[in-house]
Amino acid sequence: MLEIIATTVEDAKRIEASGASRIELVSALAEGGLTPSYGLIKNVVESVKIPVNVMIRPHAKSFIYTNDELNIMKEDILIAKHLKSNGVVLGVLDKNNTICENSLNKLLEICEDIDVTFHRAIDELADPVNGIKVLAKYSQINTVLTSGGKKDILDNLSIIKQMIANAGAIRVLLGGGLNFKNINQIITETTAQEYHFGTAIRENNSSFGEINEEKLASLVKIVNQFRRGKEEHWGQV
Repeated sequence: MLEIIATTVEDAKRIEASGASRIELVSALAEGGLTPSYGLIKNVVESVKIPVNVMIRPHAKSFIYTNDELNIMKEDILIAKHLKSNGVVLGVLDKNNTICENSLNKLLEICEDIDVTFHRAIDELADPVNGIKVLAKYSQINTVLTSGGKKDILDNLSIIKQMIANAGAIRVLLGGGLNFKNINQIITETTAQEYHFGTAIRENNSSFGEINEEKLASLVKIVNQFRRGKEEHWGQV
């Protein structure tokens, strides 16, 4: 499965046309992604047939939120649901830099009938493996987006494999530092099933660059070849 970040309707159309599986819709990509507007969510969802997951992040200061900010996030989740988004992407930490289960519970209360991805806030933890064990208790969380921690993703491959082993029913979506130079090694060594790209498929690898459809189509081919290879392997066992 290949998820690509979109910030515009044109991004979304290009992502679908290139054969990717899902869209993560954000604003302010240069700030790591913030909640997109009502109008953008509506127009993207209506413009494509592939699933659209909406970032729920009111600011880029941290992943610690006040009660007022949590109320804003809840309103944004309700809007995303009303506009028929496939799911939402969120993450909440506390002052001890651990997952804030109190805040998480408040948000998950209104996340019935939609997919939930816990985003790369998990990479801020001292122990992401323990973090995914905590998240695995929540049946409403479908996916965790991670690069395995704060280091370069290639330095985190052993941690990623531990996270996958402890994820329970959660799907581990690898993202953050993926590019065309390391994707084959990461696919081979982690055997993860889901991948997430942002700037690596944009012109000049820039948050402000347009999506390069040729690069994206090439990436889709790489991921699909790996998936077919696994299916052929298991078919022979």
